[in-house]
Amino acid sequence: MISLTGIVSKWSHIVRCENRCKVRGMLYFSLFTLSFFTLFSCDDYDTFTTDRSATLRFSNDTVLFDTLITTVPSSTKTLTVYNRGDKGLRISEVRLMGGADSPFRVNIDGQDMSRSAENRVTDFEVRRRDSILIRIEVTVPELEHDSIAALNDRLLFTLESGVLQEVPIIASGRNAFFLHGWTVSTDTTFNTRRPIVIFDSLVVARGATLTLDAGTQLLFHEKAGMTVRGRLVAQGTAAAPVILRGDRTDHMFDYLPYDRLPSRWEGLTFTQESCNNSLDFVDLHSGNFGIRCDSTGIDSLKLRLTNARIHNLGGHGLELLHCRTEVVNTEVSNTMGHCAYVFGGDAQFIHCTLAQFYALSADRGEAIHISNQDSLIGYAPLYRADFINCVATGYAEDVVMIPALNREDLPSDIANLPINYQFINCFLTTEVPDDELYTPRFIRCQIDSLDADINRDKHFQLIDTHNFLYDFTPVEASAIRGVADSTYSAPYPLDRLGRNRTADNAPDAGCYEFVKPKD
Repeated sequence: MISLTGIVSKWSHIVRCENRCKVRGMLYFSLFTLSFFTLFSCDDYDTFTTDRSATLRFSNDTVLFDTLITTVPSSTKTLTVYNRGDKGLRISEVRLMGGADSPFRVNIDGQDMSRSAENRVTDFEVRRRDSILIRIEVTVPELEHDSIAALNDRLLFTLESGVLQEVPIIASGRNAFFLHGWTVSTDTTFNTRRPIVIFDSLVVARGATLTLDAGTQLLFHEKAGMTVRGRLVAQGTAAAPVILRGDRTDHMFDYLPYDRLPSRWEGLTFTQESCNNSLDFVDLHSGNFGIRCDSTGIDSLKLRLTNARIHNLGGHGLELLHCRTEVVNTEVSNTMGHCAYVFGGDAQFIHCTLAQFYALSADRGEAIHISNQDSLIGYAPLYRADFINCVATGYAEDVVMIPALNREDLPSDIANLPINYQFINCFLTTEVPDDELYTPRFIRCQIDSLDADINRDKHFQLIDTHNFLYDFTPVEASAIRGVADSTYSAPYPLDRLGRNRTADNAPDAGCYEFVKPKD
């Protein structure tokens, strides 16, 4: 029999245990809640300091713009403002020292300073270990003179503590002429007074001659190019070359200007009716292609190109289509297409450097590509393609492409077309076929090793594919040195940079001569 007293006793014990558990649970919950709020109430995320030793840090000490064309808005620069401390900082005011007259436009964390008459904004917070972004642009007003002028201002930060910090902003600009869809219909000379910015196109009409004086700069907007139906004469010098390039003067990255990248504009085309063009000391770079010479035949000289540099291009460097050309003391380098594409015609290269170190794609063309047939054009007789005292090299194991000389499988009308080419005293990265049809066409040439692991950078002073900087002057130990035939060098005693290549009676191949530095 169960005692009622025992049941009541056990029930009372259970109730007391439940009560103790509830009290203990409430105690634990209270302790957890207290700890939670204590933890976050001690966090400095919402705590701000007025300690004068607590200051802001900046991603750049100075905001620096490149030399800009006046009246053309700049690209946007970004300045990051950091609070590296353990407590937040309040910024009472940010303003431009130049006030409403400043040419700079500033946006801070989404707020446009120019909406204020004083060019300022107020009341910002930068929490601990946080940051804010500042965007800065500028339009340099037209100047009263044609020299480069500097603009300066200072971005001033006043902290709640009273500390004043500043970041200088510097830009420079120069005036330019602007041409939109311009056609040169009569003999005209462009000089160096101002750069000339080309929109849409620049055309030299048939019967007209455009002369570019030393130091002339043609800056082409995106998709703009130059077409010559008449005649083009460029009279640059080593100290003041004629420059054809894109119009962007800013940087893609801090270390890399857009001007060092390909495909910023179109390129230079000489149409079928154009002839007797002469370009001396021209620097043409960063286009979709370099120079394209349409078919004219060989009765008249299409182009004489001397002391030039054609480089960093998204297509062919020189595209010579069944015409007569002379290329002397010239560098053609780093092209997505071929550095030199010779299709039929009559072409002569003397003391040229054709360097295929295009870094943006492994699917690049050859340094030299010679052909008498083209899938789009058809066939053309190759009367002459002479490369004398030249350098043709690059990343690939074979950078020289020559047409096949075995004509047994060709139609009779094609088989009779001339295929004449030769390499004399050249430094070449190529494989010369061991065949009596080919070997006589390579005369006293230095053939570079075709080892896939060889470092061909070693031949030159500088190949910096990170910064896109190149100097194809051979180093002292390079096999390029002394390869050239002095007989062919005699009419061209100076290299592209004005260095004497005949002083040691052992001129180097290519357009650059190694000169030992004086002690």
